Amino acid sequence: MPSSPRLEEITPDNVEAACELRVRPDQEHLVAPVAKSLAEAYAWREIAWPRLVYDGDELVGFPMGFFRIQWRHDDPADLRSGLWRLNIAADRQGRGYGRFAVRAVSEEARRRGETRIYTTWEPGDDGPEEFYRRLGFRLTGESSGGQTVGTLGL
Repeated sequence: MPSSPRLEEITPDNVEAACELRVRPDQEHLVAPVAKSLAEAYAWREIAWPRLVYDGDELVGFPMGFFRIQWRHDDPADLRSGLWRLNIAADRQGRGYGRFAVRAVSEEARRRGETRIYTTWEPGDDGPEEFYRRLGFRLTGESSGGQTVGTLGL
């Protein structure tokens, strides 16, 4: 279990370490690398919320939230917020850091007035569905870009 995890913003002092964060090799096809996420955060800066998870001085994870994005192009009123990306260092998985990161994004969404968050994941036996379901995410019956969509009430 994490001793004292905390969130930090991306800065010039930690961006290189952020880009070096790696998930397990068998998970690389399931989640984009942090460098890609940071490029997306730059391009979508109005909605992206990238953060780093530290335990003491050790970088252990990278969550990125999104806030009030138009989910469906045919419905401008369908604005959603949630967890865009989650990378936990390969040797730090299974210790509660992912749960902490999801909780942090949830708290930020709640602070912004949201009552639920969404996330997507790659389907399949090797995907993270079980992790998200244990946290309380429920399937919406939708897919986005071939990924399963889940939602969590706040």
